[in-house]
Amino acid sequence: MEAATMRPAQEPATEDGITWRDPKRYLWLLGLLVPTLPFLALGLVAATGLGVFWWFGPMFMYVVLPLLDTFVGSDEANPPEDVVKQLEADRYYRWCTYLYIPLQYAGLVFACWMWGSGELSTLESLGLAFTVGTVAGIAINTAHELGHKRKNGERWASKVALAQTGYGHFFIEHNRGHHVRVATPEDPASSRLGESFYAFLPRTVSGSLKSAWELEKIRLDRVGSRTFTIRNDVLNAWLMTVVLFGVLVAAFGVEVLPYLLLQAVFGFSLLEVVNYLEHYGLVRQKQDDGRYERCRPEHSWNSNNTASNVLLYHLQRHSDHHANPVRRYQALRHFDEAPELPSGYGTMITLAYFTPLWRRVMDKRVLDHYDGDVTRANISPRRRAKVVRQYGGTA
Repeated sequence: MEAATMRPAQEPATEDGITWRDPKRYLWLLGLLVPTLPFLALGLVAATGLGVFWWFGPMFMYVVLPLLDTFVGSDEANPPEDVVKQLEADRYYRWCTYLYIPLQYAGLVFACWMWGSGELSTLESLGLAFTVGTVAGIAINTAHELGHKRKNGERWASKVALAQTGYGHFFIEHNRGHHVRVATPEDPASSRLGESFYAFLPRTVSGSLKSAWELEKIRLDRVGSRTFTIRNDVLNAWLMTVVLFGVLVAAFGVEVLPYLLLQAVFGFSLLEVVNYLEHYGLVRQKQDDGRYERCRPEHSWNSNNTASNVLLYHLQRHSDHHANPVRRYQALRHFDEAPELPSGYGTMITLAYFTPLWRRVMDKRVLDHYDGDVTRANISPRRRAKVVRQYGGTA
């Protein structure tokens, strides 16, 4: 009886009775390699005697993942629509995200122990901070997956995952701000044509924080509550970070605090560089009534590179995510009409750091997406005249 009960969740069947198997089913477990990066770094240092491997997190993000994207290839296959409910009901996929969090925090505690022990040089300690920050940054994506779900336990776990980076307000701004304003000039998390990542970063960090606070204030006003209360989800999320860092400092010494702050900044910067590439230059047009058109697949950049998709829980299938925010990662679909990035996120994150290369690769893709009419794109106001002169059109 138990085997029969489990079978539909593991092997969904179409309405015609044809069994469908997820070809990436067991590949999703590879996502749990990411939170083990600090321990992998330790193993590489022990095996080689080279302290440079404490920097294994950035090596993985900027070297290993782009290579995997290049050589593993892409996958455009979608699950049949009539198996989606069965696929989403399979709790195996949820545990692939749930288990990230205890591994994430095991790595953080291990790093604090290493920093506090005095065994590492300053350069090695910095490398370990960036490695832990890589885990924390990708943990924001885990929080992103959990935070969209309706179950309170998953939403609470999302806030726990965000505590390491001090970015708990993302839980509010992303769900109630970004998903409403995505691909519009009003959205701080949608980058603009001609805008470098270095101009985008301070704009999105400050804009998202301000938006989260305003959204939470509106929510609390509606229920007759004051803003400064433990029920304020911005404040209670930040409190989780304060308590976490306080406990770690008390346990391992004040010398770990600079590294905790560094890994947090690097972690949320990884999130924001992903935000930068997800909607670059794309915009929803205004309708006759002054409202923006509904968000469609063509308002997000997609990528089907298998390596990045497996390690990031299908984050690259961003168009379907915006169309169906509560759809679980294993069921997200590819759309032919969605604009496609030339490679996976691993490669594109690195490219975003080099503005001339980024613009050379991406600006022409934005222009092609709008059939050569650059004025239909979301253009940086400060660079609008220059962009229009460069690509033609009317300012």
